[in-house]
Amino acid sequence: MNDCCQVLLALFSLVCAGSGEVAMFRGDVQHTGIYGTTTAPDLKTVKWMFKSQGRIFSSPAISEGLVFFGSADHNLYTVDSKAGTQRWKYETGGEVNSSPAIANGLVYFGSLDGNFYAVETSTGKLKWRFATAGERRFTASGIHGMTPSTELMPDPWDFFLSSPAVYQGMVYFGSGDHNVYALDAKDGRLRWKFTTGDVVHSSPALADGLLYIGSWDRWLYALDARTGKPVWKFQTGEDPKIHNQMGIQGSPAIADGTVYFGCRDANVYAVDAKTGKERWRFNNKGSWVIASPAIYDHKVYFPTSDSFQFVALDGASGRELFRTNTNTYGFSSAAIAGGTAYFGTFDGKLHGIDLTRGQTKFEFQTSASKSNASKYLTANGGLNAEAISSRDYTLAETIFGIYKIFSLGSILSSPAIAVGVLYAGSTDGYLYALN
Repeated sequence: MNDCCQVLLALFSLVCAGSGEVAMFRGDVQHTGIYGTTTAPDLKTVKWMFKSQGRIFSSPAISEGLVFFGSADHNLYTVDSKAGTQRWKYETGGEVNSSPAIANGLVYFGSLDGNFYAVETSTGKLKWRFATAGERRFTASGIHGMTPSTELMPDPWDFFLSSPAVYQGMVYFGSGDHNVYALDAKDGRLRWKFTTGDVVHSSPALADGLLYIGSWDRWLYALDARTGKPVWKFQTGEDPKIHNQMGIQGSPAIADGTVYFGCRDANVYAVDAKTGKERWRFNNKGSWVIASPAIYDHKVYFPTSDSFQFVALDGASGRELFRTNTNTYGFSSAAIAGGTAYFGTFDGKLHGIDLTRGQTKFEFQTSASKSNASKYLTANGGLNAEAISSRDYTLAETIFGIYKIFSLGSILSSPAIAVGVLYAGSTDGYLYALN
């Protein structure tokens, strides 16, 4: 994609977001993470903070002066983008950990209650609801080496639900029931479904009539967007013993005829969008890549989990361009605006990385992070493993340790940017508007 096309794509995203026709996870159906503004928020000023009653994993979507996001308190919220005041909320029967998509006066989202919803953007009134076969987390015996090794356990790091994409009158999403669904966007009728081998919490990306989505079964699928018929599939790594280094938890991004995606097998892959043939892979030395890559100016940007890095690669070759230390896990996908990449980390910080120099340009820290830093962060800003972890490596103790980290106001939500303002959610329950 040349520079002219990048600019046109950014302008297209801005126009669509402003008109309410298209606003969704990662800014567009290609999931590039580019936001149509030349202004780079410096993260110095808190414009407003809106408090939900649950952790926020959902990434916000902005349309016609409104911000839409889900919360673990079971609600989808709609907030005025200028004042930070609630317009309405819609309650479901479970956590809303998917990111909403807005199109044609409706907001689409999934809930942990196993239902997929379409709600009127102006009133919060239910338009239609579609019941899947039920949501669930990825499960495996003795996952991540936890004891007892024979016990079937849900993965405690499986936080997100699949976020919908709306395209040409249809809405697409994955489900914990192993299926990829395509529904009629107007009335919720099932158009088709495709069954994978495991949980699908990856979010679909679309280009040139194909839908791309990953599954916990280790495969990336390319499906005909109109019929759901498989065109090709690409297999990632296998870890049958403790299931620690396998499965596609994150979401693909598409640019330059290539599908880019990260995997828990520690690789970032570049695959030909038409054929599914591997172009290159970049190994992150044991670290998961949960975030969806951001693609800008023929370069690929992503944070890592266990290696605490923000990495830039050449999109054509996979050659490393730079890396920047972030001190802790990063699941948040980067949003790009004004030559800066913005993403959150588990320590309750939002980072703004200058893409020309590969250095931290802006930084924001939640109040919860500041308050609990002495408990759970080391002097150099890393996670204090002794304070967080337990020698009793069971599922219960692992979840307890994660909750300790979440008390820092972890930012797993991927930022969205509009009119020079950045919006992101936190595990402290707040949606932040920063400029």
